[in-house]
Amino acid sequence: MTSRRSAADGDDDTALMTIPSSPKEVQQPPRTFRDAVPRQAQFPLAVATSFAMASLGYSLLGELTNGELAALSRSQDTWAEVSLLAGWRVIELTLGWYGKLDSLDVAMLNLLAHGPHYYLLSTFYELNWTISASALAIDVLSIAVPFFLLRPLSTIHTPSAAAAAGLPNRELLDLPLQAYTAALSTGIYTVVLVLSLRFILPRVLVVNYSGVPTLEPAYNASYAAILPVTTLFGIAASTFIFAPFATTARAKEDDKLNEFDPVAASLGETVWWNVWGYTVKTKVVIRRTIVVALVTAVNTFLASSKTLYRVDASGAAVYAGVWAFAAICSGVGLGFVGGD
Repeated sequence: MTSRRSAADGDDDTALMTIPSSPKEVQQPPRTFRDAVPRQAQFPLAVATSFAMASLGYSLLGELTNGELAALSRSQDTWAEVSLLAGWRVIELTLGWYGKLDSLDVAMLNLLAHGPHYYLLSTFYELNWTISASALAIDVLSIAVPFFLLRPLSTIHTPSAAAAAGLPNRELLDLPLQAYTAALSTGIYTVVLVLSLRFILPRVLVVNYSGVPTLEPAYNASYAAILPVTTLFGIAASTFIFAPFATTARAKEDDKLNEFDPVAASLGETVWWNVWGYTVKTKVVIRRTIVVALVTAVNTFLASSKTLYRVDASGAAVYAGVWAFAAICSGVGLGFVGGD
């Protein structure tokens, strides 16, 4: 009896024990979509997804608006033109992907680059502003969504991660200062655009944009009238340029700048110093400003010269130059605000 009772007690003790599972049985957190995609396949998938979303979006927009946007846009007559526009789209994606930009970065960059074309259509070609806004949203989302699915937001654009990582100067990302920098960029875009509408663009639109039905918005341009548009550009420029620049910490490379001796330096070292002898932080704002200006200029030029009827290349270049100049001025202004 004693042995049976002991055995029973042993069974009860065993039943109450918690047996730890082996390491192999520990449940892992579910893998995200970006974790499931091989690294080598991520960029090709981003390109394919972007083209598919843009094609689907424009097809749907055309059906819902009875082809109003298509009526203003000419089709590409040769494979060279088709390849040029498609190739530029791939270059935009390549700059974003290998430039380590996240979905918010590419969204702001594409708003700055594609916005001027739709402003032209809605202002001077009398395209309904809702159609222009929808087309711009298609352009922006068709690039931002693939990046969002395949690449996480950077620390700069994630407040909790910025605090946990000890991001330098993260107080510069507070809402009041971001509102200030956005207002600064908005003011710069507003001044540049209004002055261009009054003194440069009317003649360009008459001579080089033969299909423009009206010039009244240029002659009646005012700061208040274009403020809703330039506010979007100001917010986008501030988000893309200022935040990464302001939160860049001092690097070891910066110490070498103080050690530069122009007397002992060679000709090559002196040229390098004069051209690129800046701190790592300053290089960030320079690079991002150049990217915005370049992408804006090329995209606006191609959109005017290759997709609109009766537009001369010289006129498209001037119109693109206005927006690129506004981006450069905005970058310079933001550089002064966030400088050491």
